[in-house]
Amino acid sequence: MESTERAAEIGQFLASRRAKITPDQVGLPVYDAAKRRVPGLRRQEVATLAGLSVDYYTQIERGKVTGVSESVLDAIARALNLDDAERSHLFDLHRAITTGAQRSRPRRTKTIRPMVQRLCDNYLGPAFVRNARHDLVCGNQLAYAFYSPLYPDPLHPDPAKPVNFVRFCFLDPRAHEFYPDWDLMADGAVNLLRTDAGRDPYDRSISGLVGELSTRSEEFRVRWAKHNVRLHYTGTKTFHHPVVGDITIGYETMPLPADPGLVLTLYSSEPGSPSADAMTLLANWAATNLGNTTAVDTAGQQRVDPSS
Repeated sequence: MESTERAAEIGQFLASRRAKITPDQVGLPVYDAAKRRVPGLRRQEVATLAGLSVDYYTQIERGKVTGVSESVLDAIARALNLDDAERSHLFDLHRAITTGAQRSRPRRTKTIRPMVQRLCDNYLGPAFVRNARHDLVCGNQLAYAFYSPLYPDPLHPDPAKPVNFVRFCFLDPRAHEFYPDWDLMADGAVNLLRTDAGRDPYDRSISGLVGELSTRSEEFRVRWAKHNVRLHYTGTKTFHHPVVGDITIGYETMPLPADPGLVLTLYSSEPGSPSADAMTLLANWAATNLGNTTAVDTAGQQRVDPSS
């Protein structure tokens, strides 16, 4: 993405955050609400809260950020009540314009180190690695079983042909069944992708994916235009797997510092829960149908599948 496009994006991002904040949320009086032409704060109000002149803030929102200091960005972030993800995204956009991210970005990892694959294989629950484009680039057998609906042939998922989580969410009708709360998952997928796009604005594989999805999916296009971002480290998700039914599962995600752009995700179900029982069934299904001779019981112990 060219610097002029990135400059436009920083302005769009700031305007979108400004529109989400009302004067009363930041302690500003509203004397005549009927005459307000904007849903959130005016530029003048943001400038006042940040201790800037309105002309200076206006130039920043127009993308003219060369020479803008981090202290000024901090002041704007505080004025707009930005959360950690939004603040980081603002700094990423600024850095892309002012430091030549195209020249200084870290080299993306193209191959999976054997150690990373072993980490996945030795984990008893689903474990997988995605890249910044949100392709599933490696995983253990249980992860491929868990995400078998994403593959054209669920019984023969091909790790050599990575599937893309965001493309599946928006372009595959099966996603609405796999994700019981599809809207929540769709919001999260777009917000995470925009966060990763902000970290590496010159990654053509990401911009190509965004262009494809914007062209083919109205649902994606509307969400992308909101400029929402998020950090994604821990929580729970609910799925409806076509083999074992509903599964509610906890997750932890960890960026791999030695492999820029790669993120490891581990899933774990609550011991003794219906979801743990479902994971046991899925592990046995994987052992039978995906060629793995081991399964995992609800206590987290490996055992030999008696059908093998």
